Amino acid sequence: MKKFGLIGYPLKHSFSKQYYNDKFEKEGITDCVYELLPLQQISELPGLLKASPELCGLNVTIPHKIGVMFYLDKISPEAKEVDAVNCIKIIKRNPVESFFCGEVGVDKVQLAGFNTDVYGFEESLKPLLPKRPIKALVLGDGGAARAVFYVLKKLHIDFSVVSRRATSKQLSYEQVNPEVIAQHLLIINTTPLGTFPDVEACPQIPYEYLSKDHLLYDLVYNPAETAFLKRGAARGATVKNGMEMLVLQAEKNWEIWNN
Repeated sequence: MKKFGLIGYPLKHSFSKQYYNDKFEKEGITDCVYELLPLQQISELPGLLKASPELCGLNVTIPHKIGVMFYLDKISPEAKEVDAVNCIKIIKRNPVESFFCGEVGVDKVQLAGFNTDVYGFEESLKPLLPKRPIKALVLGDGGAARAVFYVLKKLHIDFSVVSRRATSKQLSYEQVNPEVIAQHLLIINTTPLGTFPDVEACPQIPYEYLSKDHLLYDLVYNPAETAFLKRGAARGATVKNGMEMLVLQAEKNWEIWNN
């Protein structure tokens, strides 16, 4: 039985567990399981791997997306650039390989780290982009924003970052005025504001200056239409939540684990 799972702490709700369990059922996959594997400290990872030799792949969530990189043998280029890993492939070494590596008697595995949030965000965003160049406004500068920054740079989309405090490299929310809104037709929310159950919360920007030319993308997927997206839609903007991004990254994880 192949085992996959999610590490992080705490693990109260998991999109991944529900998604993969549904996938196994729909596709008739009977030799795989997906479990929640809470690790309060990332230093517990070697013990988990030793106790669960059937593990073939892991998803990684907060607070371990950065700390887990210390334990990895390989890190993909995009994960290095983003400085965060959310997918680990566990590569088993056969006894002959272990012998020639000088590891006789040791159950050695190699851990390869990836960031599939990059893939999920890029592939879900590209179909919405207009052919003409546009600028983006990224709301939030936390861990979730890293994959967004990477993709925008890759797609050659100029962007500005908005956070609670203004610096030489980013705006404060108070500085987002009508002119800023008019100059940035793509607005991406990377903050958790609006996530269930606090569904009335949203980033404090002047929504009244949005137009039908704007595209609002929210990494939040629960609820399906956040207050951020509702306010954009009310002004005629195109809106999208983070569900497709999650599905795409989940399928990319599965591809990585099984190839």
